Order: sequence, then C-alpha cells, then structure tokens
Amino acid sequence: MSLKHEWITLQGIRIHYFQAGASRAPVILLHGGGTDSASLSWGHLIGPLSMHYQVFAPDWPGYGASDRPAVEHSLSLYISILADFIQVLSIEKPSLIGISMGGAAALGFTLANPERVNKLVLVDSYGLQDRFASHALSYLFVHLPLINEFSCALVARNPSMRRASLAAIFSQPENISDELMALVTEEVQRPGAGAAFRSFQKNEMSWRGMRTVYMDRLPEIRVPTLILHGAQARLVPPRFAYEAHQKIEGSQLVLLENAGHWPQREQPEEFLKVVENFLG
Repeated sequence: MSLKHEWITLQGIRIHYFQAGASRAPVILLHGGGTDSASLSWGHLIGPLSMHYQVFAPDWPGYGASDRPAVEHSLSLYISILADFIQVLSIEKPSLIGISMGGAAALGFTLANPERVNKLVLVDSYGLQDRFASHALSYLFVHLPLINEFSCALVARNPSMRRASLAAIFSQPENISDELMALVTEEVQRPGAGAAFRSFQKNEMSWRGMRTVYMDRLPEIRVPTLILHGAQARLVPPRFAYEAHQKIEGSQLVLLENAGHWPQREQPEEFLKVVENFLG
C-alpha cells in the first residue's frame, strides 16, 4: 500500500489529505473534532480499505497538517470544504464515512447533494441530538474562554490528563495503546491545537441546545446508509442511533459491543468488517 501525503488549496486554505488505493470506488474518511485528525481517526484503516477502494482522508482546517486559519469554524465551513474537495479532485460519487463532527459534515453534504454520494456511513455522528447531557454546564465550559483554554493547555502538558480525556470516549480504557497516546500527544502539541474546535463549539452550542440538529431531515436521505455506533458510547448515546435508523428508510444499524465514541479505534477489525460488508 502506497500512502501519499497530498495538499490542496481550497478557499485559500491549504488542506492536507492522505490518499491511497487505485480502485475506481472512492471513499472519503472524515474525522471528528476535539483533538483529532485524519491520522488519529483513520490512519490504521486507510491501508486495509485501500486494498479495495480509492481512499481519501483529509484534515479539516485547523486540524492535523492542514492550515490553521483565523476564521469562524462552523459546520457550514466544513461542508463547503468537503464540496470543494470533491469537485476540485474530480471524485465521482464517493462513499462518505464520517465520525462525530465528520459524520455531521457527511450528513449535511448528502442532504444538499444526494446525487453526488454513493453510500453514507455515520459513526457516532454529531448532528443527531439536540442537547448534550448536562448541557448547561457544557455551555458554560465552552463559552468561558479562560476555563476552556486552560483545560486544553493542561491536557497538552500533562500525559495523565491526555490519557484521562481519551479514556472518557473509550468503553475500555485498557484499549488505549501507547501508539495511540503518542499520536494524541503529537496532535495536542501542534501550534494552535484545539483552537478550531473551541471556535466550532462556540458556534454550535447555544444555551438552549445545539445549532445543528438533522434528525427531522433524516427521512430525506435516500442513499444507502449505515449507522455504526459504539454500544457504550456516552458522548452520543446509542438511543440517537436507533432514532436515526428509524427515520432513514432502508438504513442499517450496527452497534459495536465494547466500544465507545471511537469504535474504529476500540474494535478496528470488527469495524472494518462491517464497513466493507456494507460498501460491497
């Protein structure tokens, strides 16, 4: 497998992406927010997927090796970046696989451009729930900048805090490998790490709830859809996956046991098997 590091400039922002595989069946992997990147979410799966598909995995603006522009980070920005990425690279009817924030971007793009999407895979997707648990406390945390920035700085400096923050999205903390911790450390110590997600959170989270909630629009989706969720996910509880499954006609729902918000990292072999069976 030849994994290429590539760059493309979209809307004046230099975007880094991985590309692998020579198949005519394109797949785009979209990572989430927080301390994430294409490498963190998908690096271990790009190789296996590229055996059967042409794989693209971009870093969103403000993440990984992409530029970190001083702009307002919003879901509409990411959806427009995805649209330009597909158009400029002439990717014909890709399948989209998005986790968390990346799932919401895949959802938004599919709703706006159903004819341009082959299949859709939503992994613990953002954009399904109207509020987070303890929403008022989450709102205060996000909108009090000194607290938010201090917490990010603490995680960047303290290995124990990094492991604890990662354990919060894992079902079984013992699944956190030293290799994964090294990748997380690399991301949190990049200049400006976390700034894009803080901007996104402020844009998306109001006192009353989340700005982006696609649940009522899910019946519009007609492309084949797989909803793949960690059975022990706490950030996006599985009940939202069940509700989405009911609303998307013909969708498939798979809950991966012993997995939290990052099922592709906790149960990579089972995750890959389910995804490849769905993509065909």
